[in-house]
Amino acid sequence: MTTRTTTQTSHYHVQKGRRAKFLEDWRGNQRDVVAVADVVMHDSERGHRLGVYVGSDGDRPTRTMDALCHEFPPGVRTSIHRHSWDAMVFVVAGWGWTEIDGQRIDWGPGDSLHLPAWAWHRSGNDGTEPARYLTFSCEPLLETMGMSVLDDRGDAEYADLPPRPPYSDPVEGDDPYARRLRRVHRQQASRRGGRLHTSWDDLELLNTPRGTRTTFLLDRAIGYEASGITMAMFEIAPGRAQSMHRHPGEAWLYVVEGSGHSYLGTEPEGGTEHPWKKGDLIVVDHFLWHQHFNDDPDHTAKVVRIHMFDSLLETMRVLADPLVLFEEPPDHIRDRQAGDPTSVEWPELTRPTWP
Repeated sequence: MTTRTTTQTSHYHVQKGRRAKFLEDWRGNQRDVVAVADVVMHDSERGHRLGVYVGSDGDRPTRTMDALCHEFPPGVRTSIHRHSWDAMVFVVAGWGWTEIDGQRIDWGPGDSLHLPAWAWHRSGNDGTEPARYLTFSCEPLLETMGMSVLDDRGDAEYADLPPRPPYSDPVEGDDPYARRLRRVHRQQASRRGGRLHTSWDDLELLNTPRGTRTTFLLDRAIGYEASGITMAMFEIAPGRAQSMHRHPGEAWLYVVEGSGHSYLGTEPEGGTEHPWKKGDLIVVDHFLWHQHFNDDPDHTAKVVRIHMFDSLLETMRVLADPLVLFEEPPDHIRDRQAGDPTSVEWPELTRPTWP
């Protein structure tokens, strides 16, 4: 028995219409700043409170990453779960703990953590004050590929749970399958041995030619093994700005301290300015020229920047070569915009406060 499948429209017209609708829907989702006041917190099935800055579960769809806010009242201990994507954590308030594959890590304001894919984890607050952190994950990217899996085991103890998915040992041989076994083994062994925690007390910010001083929070440069999401923090001097630039891929910037505004535009001039303040999330869309300004004449502004450079953007770089995928103005314009960061008397770095 044979079957025959036909459509009333040609392959050309189907794909053309599908792509046009995708772009139309995506452009309708674009946003510039998500204000902290617009993030509605909900009691969750895991036992803590949860809100969405950006993500489909909060009616703000995105394609590569999501950004969620988690609140832990005193005495809370969440259910334990794992998922096929990894997530980055940035603590904004309070003191608590996260258990990752049976290892407890205590954290406080300004600390960062990596939750690896398929690692069992839960968080809690043994103190007397509420705690709060943000997570940034690549779940939307895995959902696009049909590989988004979530497994919640309630109050189970880690010792009673199955381990992460196994992988085979390497084998001898020069055939493609033997090579693949060795390659995947090396990759998984490396990923499962990466760093999990950066303490605020260990941070050291360094001056850059872009008008800021910066530090890595979560990145392979300091020992993390992730899906490609990286987190860095930069500090803008009083009344100064970060120099203008553009690149593909979304860049998200969480305002840790301070207030200011960002220029966003398809060209270096003629775009729009968007004010921001502590707790807001700045959303820089694909390949927009952007520049961030500290409007406070007396205090610095601290911003945490998140994007997927080590996977998505590196892939786009190769596919789009020889197009320039990171672009700055000429040096003399860049330096004029940013000012000389070496002339700034930077304040002592202290842990963030909330609100």
